[in-house]
Amino acid sequence: MSVKHTRSADVRQAPQLIRIFSCRVVHGQKMAKSQVPADLGQPIPYDPDFNGPLKNRSCTDIICLLLFLIFIGCWAGIAIYAFTSGDPYTLLVPRDSAGSRCGLDHNVKDKPYLFFFDLTKCFGPTVPFTGCPTTQVCVKECPSEYFYFPNQEEEFRKLICSYDVTPTDKIEAKDAVEKKKCAEWYLKSQPLLNRCLYNIGDRKSLKGDIGRKKGDEISEMKRHLNTFAMWTSLFVQNTIGYFTESEEAHQIGQNVVDDLINSWWKILIGVAIAVAICIIYIVIMRWLAALMVWLSLVGVLALLIAAVYFTTRKYIELKNDPILDDTDDKNVFESYATKKDTWLVLLIISSIALAIVLLILIFLRKRILLAIALVKEGSKAVSSVTSVLFFPLFPWIFQLAVIAFTICVALYLATTGEPQYKIRGMANSTCPCSAQGYKDGMICEPEKFAQDCMTDQYNLCSNVTCKFIAMNNPVLYPYLQAFNLLAFLWGSFFVSALGQMILASVFATWYWTFRKSNLPFFAVLDATCRVLRYHIGTLAFGSLIITICRLIRIMLEYVDQKLKKYDNEITRAILCCCKCFFWCLEKFLKFINRNAYIMCAIHGKNFCASAKDAFLLLMRNIVRVFVLDKVTDFLFFLGKLVITMGVGALSYLFFATDLTGIDNSGLNYNVVPVIVIMIITYIIASVFFSVYSMAVDTLFLCFLEDCERNDGSSEKPYYMSRNLMKIFDKKNKKQ
Repeated sequence: MSVKHTRSADVRQAPQLIRIFSCRVVHGQKMAKSQVPADLGQPIPYDPDFNGPLKNRSCTDIICLLLFLIFIGCWAGIAIYAFTSGDPYTLLVPRDSAGSRCGLDHNVKDKPYLFFFDLTKCFGPTVPFTGCPTTQVCVKECPSEYFYFPNQEEEFRKLICSYDVTPTDKIEAKDAVEKKKCAEWYLKSQPLLNRCLYNIGDRKSLKGDIGRKKGDEISEMKRHLNTFAMWTSLFVQNTIGYFTESEEAHQIGQNVVDDLINSWWKILIGVAIAVAICIIYIVIMRWLAALMVWLSLVGVLALLIAAVYFTTRKYIELKNDPILDDTDDKNVFESYATKKDTWLVLLIISSIALAIVLLILIFLRKRILLAIALVKEGSKAVSSVTSVLFFPLFPWIFQLAVIAFTICVALYLATTGEPQYKIRGMANSTCPCSAQGYKDGMICEPEKFAQDCMTDQYNLCSNVTCKFIAMNNPVLYPYLQAFNLLAFLWGSFFVSALGQMILASVFATWYWTFRKSNLPFFAVLDATCRVLRYHIGTLAFGSLIITICRLIRIMLEYVDQKLKKYDNEITRAILCCCKCFFWCLEKFLKFINRNAYIMCAIHGKNFCASAKDAFLLLMRNIVRVFVLDKVTDFLFFLGKLVITMGVGALSYLFFATDLTGIDNSGLNYNVVPVIVIMIITYIIASVFFSVYSMAVDTLFLCFLEDCERNDGSSEKPYYMSRNLMKIFDKKNKKQ
């Protein structure tokens, strides 16, 4: 009976909630206390002493602060243990193809450097997991000159060969090269971590050497010089080769990397221009925010209409002329560009995007006006405290420090044990050491093995090695690494939360300052000191929640990888649902945390109280929150898109046309630097607009609280700007 009564009460209450929310969204009216459902809490009461972020506040979430400090102390203790007990050189020391450690093991004690027969094979996506698929030997010193055997057979003694090969004449040398026991060629190299690698700085001297060669030797040296033009080129080619054997795809990858190398300074200029345009755009938004937003909307509409028109025309042209749709004897780009299906897909995408934008403009035009007002307020706040634009650099630096510290701790932890060696090559060897009990796969000690087997019997035991296998780490090693991973997640989320709360404190101070000219000059510094002094525990609490959620997601990915070999559809479906759920949960928790940090920055309450106040405040304005959050995100996206497309258009003008008189004949694909500049521009614009996003979120919460706390009377005046008052039909009564 009680259940039925409750359900009927909810049904009767639902229309009332919808009517109340609609009234607030359309007219901006103040909700009376009697109209607010008890589940959503009461509107924030008026406080005559409130004038913005509290100055006199106390430390929040002290238990979490203590837990965080203990955790950091444990992490520091693990780091000290790792740094004092570990030796990364054990892992970083180069090892030849037989597993001998250059400069350490008995048979290569006087050869500290590692030489690769064909370094070009070491730049593929699987190399970190499978190893470099070329012969590697330890050498006394890295090559100091260029050598190509087919053109320098008389100098066969310069060959670098396996340990058991020492050619005495040209015939033996040629046979050894054909059997891959000697390197056919090598370039002037310098040691990097005791590995002989090609030095980019020697390219000019190499070209000078090339100029002094003659005939076929010149072409061969040029071929190898081009092959080694950049290690990135090799990585791209081998990565492409991992997925396809197409020679054309390999050539495209090579051409793309060559274009990046030849135009790197132009790309840097383009990036500098992108930064300047972002700053100019934000400065202009201080006075012309509405105009800039509407121009962005009109520009995107014009762009989409032009895209629909152009793709339609191209599709009809290819459809009516089958000869143009023939893709034979064309490269990859040309084949796709001359397919009618390609233009049909682009037409559909452009049409859908155009329809979405038009629907947003038609049905959400009033919300766009409100969103523009918030963006304009955000522009005023950002321009009033211009230092916040560059503030994200500091969280980035701290994030990099956390990443670097985590990697160092992990590397040192991986070498806290003792190295383990095993006999290799004894099974098919005539080494007399087998009579002393040495067997293939047996654990050995390098010094004792050298004393027993490498003194008078080196020729017979040259193929037998006491090979380094792995580190025999302590039992606690996996737990210490897991703790290090947890510390990395918590630390990185903590730094992100710190940046959000500092920005929230700055913008909240700006909003609740009745006379904006009285804003503190060192607002960012004051906010930073206030957050670090009182609210580290709150940041630790919020970031710990996200850390636990992310850790669960990592565990699900690990379980998914382990269960893939069983190929169970039910298991895959369950894991997929779990991963989707925790992904959504993490997004929701980040939204709650973000608003909790804003409320904490204003009122100085603990995390739970701040999260509750923020959530109830947003729920009392749920329709407005849902619409404005998405509309402002959409407007910011349009701003980033306009900046990116504008910089892209300028880049295209410089790189793909002859209008500027700049020589771009050295580029294979003129669009490559354009695409790179556009990607970097979008990232830079995202950094600048992330500050705007935090400003709008903070000002929006302050605006909602202002509506509930004040009524515009002389005793309780609104803190919002005149523009917002005009949109919401509110005004402060004159005294």
